[in-house]
Amino acid sequence: MARRRKKITRKTGPSFSFRTNRAITSPKVRLVGDNLDEISETVGKSIESGIYNTRQAIDWAQEMDLDLVEISPKADPPVCKIIDYKKFVYDKKKKDKEIKARTVKTVIKELRFGPNTDDHDFEFKLKHAKKFLEEGAKVRAYVHFRGRSIVFKDRGELLLLKLLKELEEYGAAEELPKLEGRRMFVIIAPKKKK
Repeated sequence: MARRRKKITRKTGPSFSFRTNRAITSPKVRLVGDNLDEISETVGKSIESGIYNTRQAIDWAQEMDLDLVEISPKADPPVCKIIDYKKFVYDKKKKDKEIKARTVKTVIKELRFGPNTDDHDFEFKLKHAKKFLEEGAKVRAYVHFRGRSIVFKDRGELLLLKLLKELEEYGAAEELPKLEGRRMFVIIAPKKKK
């Protein structure tokens, strides 16, 4: 009995699909870029930003051992640059990686209370909440009602309001405490650092 081979797929990074050289189908292109002076010297004629015949632009790119790359295909006519395609893709990946590194990742820490939480437990959890907010994380505090303790909704709300009052200088509530199912919760966002 013959065995089937497993298909191996490799995970690749973000793919950049820009049309280059002969893959550009538009008859005319808008040529832009920083290296138009160099192209003018190589070609022997003055070239400025403007609309040119696609074949002519491809010939200029080949004379300089570069590629004609379609930067904005939806423009009319498409915007192109004469550049080294591999270097262009490398720079684009590098820039995307920097942007991704700069994005702020939101961390949410949870604190669980009961409707009959003791003062000592409250102080202990308050200390943790202050630490989390100082680190820049959001805090999701909730009171979990078990069994018949659901009749003490007002105690849970008072507990969360007390927590908000204690954490005023560290963060602010995104909204007032609200009840969903057997949990009453509030989300506290840290104050922006100057």
